[in-house]
Amino acid sequence: MEHVSAAATLDVRGTVTGWSEGARRLTGYPAEEAVGRSARDLLAQEPPPRALSELSGEALLRHRDGSVRSLSLRGLPLLGADGTPSGYAVTVEPPDGRALRLTGETFQQASLSMSVHDTRQRYLRVNDTARRMLGLPQEDLIGQRLSDVMEEVDADGSGFMRHLRQVVDTGRPAHYETFTPASSLLGEHAWTIEMWPVRDASDEVVAVAVAGFESTAQHRTRQRLALLNEAATGIGTTLDVVRTAEELIDLLVPRFADFASVDLLEWVLGSVEPFAVPAEDIELRRVAHSAATEGFPRASVHLGETDVYPPYSAPARALREGRAVLSVPGDPDFDRWMRVRNEQAPHNRAFRESVRSTLAVPLRARGTTLGVAVAVRSGEHAPYVEDDVVLAEELASRAAVCVDNACRFARERSTALALQHSLLPKDLPGQAAVEVAHRYLPSVSAAGIGGDWFDVIPLSGSRVALVVGDVVGHGIPSTATMGRLCTAVRTLADVDLPPDELLTHLDDLVSHLAAGDVGEEVAELGATCLYAVYDPVTRHLALAAAGHPAPAVVLPDGTTRLVRMTAGPPLGVGGLPFEATELELPEGSVVALYTDGLVEDRDRDVDHATAELCRALTAPASSLDALCDTVLKAVMPEEPSDDVALLLARTRALGADQIRTWDVLPDPVHVAAVRRSVNEQLARWGLEEAAFVTELVVSELVTNAIRYGEPPIQLRIIRDSALICEVSDGSSTSPHLRRAHAYDEGGRGLLLVAQLTQRWGSRQTGSGKTIWAEQALPEE
Repeated sequence: MEHVSAAATLDVRGTVTGWSEGARRLTGYPAEEAVGRSARDLLAQEPPPRALSELSGEALLRHRDGSVRSLSLRGLPLLGADGTPSGYAVTVEPPDGRALRLTGETFQQASLSMSVHDTRQRYLRVNDTARRMLGLPQEDLIGQRLSDVMEEVDADGSGFMRHLRQVVDTGRPAHYETFTPASSLLGEHAWTIEMWPVRDASDEVVAVAVAGFESTAQHRTRQRLALLNEAATGIGTTLDVVRTAEELIDLLVPRFADFASVDLLEWVLGSVEPFAVPAEDIELRRVAHSAATEGFPRASVHLGETDVYPPYSAPARALREGRAVLSVPGDPDFDRWMRVRNEQAPHNRAFRESVRSTLAVPLRARGTTLGVAVAVRSGEHAPYVEDDVVLAEELASRAAVCVDNACRFARERSTALALQHSLLPKDLPGQAAVEVAHRYLPSVSAAGIGGDWFDVIPLSGSRVALVVGDVVGHGIPSTATMGRLCTAVRTLADVDLPPDELLTHLDDLVSHLAAGDVGEEVAELGATCLYAVYDPVTRHLALAAAGHPAPAVVLPDGTTRLVRMTAGPPLGVGGLPFEATELELPEGSVVALYTDGLVEDRDRDVDHATAELCRALTAPASSLDALCDTVLKAVMPEEPSDDVALLLARTRALGADQIRTWDVLPDPVHVAAVRRSVNEQLARWGLEEAAFVTELVVSELVTNAIRYGEPPIQLRIIRDSALICEVSDGSSTSPHLRRAHAYDEGGRGLLLVAQLTQRWGSRQTGSGKTIWAEQALPEE
């Protein structure tokens, strides 16, 4: 009632002229202290201008004890005799009690957790939601700090209490988000906290108000999105199946699961094609697993080992049904599976008893099932829900695509390696012309295979062809191209063409292939090749190159040089000639043929690398094979970006005692004399056992040269790893086998030669042709 009886009168200057007892009780000022003073002296702050003009509004009145009270005042003018105000009567309007009650109930019944704390972080007031959340009555909270009733609060010195102090110290509102673990009094929840200062009439912070909004759903959604974002960049960083599975596990544990594992079907880790998932027990191989708590659980299935999952188990069901399977304790299949696992691995019984739920998700990509990922939550963590199932399926889908890519890469690489190994020479044929050693090293590219190749091809007359080639790119296309070129070179070498002519035919072949594959990339285009022929009789090396680096030659005296030659255009350019270079080499010279990967690299100078190659070739080595390793160690970069092929050939020479040559007059009567001379030479060589066949071969070849060829005619026999008979004449017409009829007088000679010798053939020379035949030497 004191509000009703509180009244005062003021003159037009604002001086108090009257003061009621109610005003004394309301403000603490007796009449003798109030009357005569300016009304402004009794206010804590100036009233709003609008309140003065309307004679109504809220005002802050300073009590005699220093406290401040907010009052709703109304002024009434006191009119004089002339009708103008001579003063004012000021009364205090009674408060709206219903509004005050609604304000209090709004705070108390708010769905948000709301509380008020003093400047020492103690509870002054708490609403019903906050009390229910904390599970404590109001009397147990008032006067207490939150850290007094929740020991885990601010264990790390940050969070709720720190922000309360910050608001008191700065006077500014605070906003932050926090997450309480399942072990806390609040349970596993996320919260968005708003704090703001409460000020008195003097604008001092006297309390801090707090409102907490539970944002668990939003928090989990952000977590799921963050996991998906990390999965996009963190899974599939390599083309390795096991590493991809490990990356999935690293993503799941501990943020999504307390334990997780990835098991794959056996074929996934090999290079075979996929097969259907069995309907009954499924055998899987463990490739990755991890636990949030080290050593708990201990591995029941060790990495690399297999385990059999019964049909009712979650992993088997997920594989068979092609969908995620969520299991919780109480499910008959889950309980049955756990009983079996406890019998098989009793040391993990404690962990299995703490399991809240499991999630088995199949790893499927492009319609093929690869394996299964299992995630487990245990202890106080919340069980999996449907949103978790959706997230796990998305993560597993991304991982499965990466695993499938790795499998496809492994199969492609295995195929290409098998193709490449089948095309590269394994055991080089034995021959007397050169001693050879070789190395082939793939690059560190993802494919690991490429189109570099080399070959050593025996030719007639104890000669040998040395070949090195390089196809642009890596992978199966380059390997297949290498195979085609390697086969083409062997075919053309069998015709015994000179190096420049052989490359011309090879270039035409590549051009035809390119013309036939219109609109498609042709790997042969841009390929390079070096073809060299060494003759141990003349010690001549003839070579030509199609865009390929020149070989290096080490002479017996230790001097090293690059062969001066015209490289010519790469294969497939067409229209440009290839030039042959010929040089004579002393016996014991080393010829080094190589691909550009040995001396070329992004960060290397080619001339410097080539100089290093020449120095390395002169290093002392116990064998040609050891010299290969020395060269690679000295010249090749640590991580070559291209394939490297190296072929070393040490030349040999046939002595004069291994070769015998006769000039033959173009008259059949001289054939008998030639046969006798050959028999005498074979006797000097100790090859009397070969005389009968050799006599027939010589007789047939010389007779054909006299009958169908042109002078000059020459016979040469060579004793090497085989006995070689060569007959040269001035005609370029090549002979060929034909089937003689019963009454034909001739036509059986070459057929006889083909039957009696290991191989035979013909080659064009600068002045005609040479027919040759080889026969095995008698075993000593």
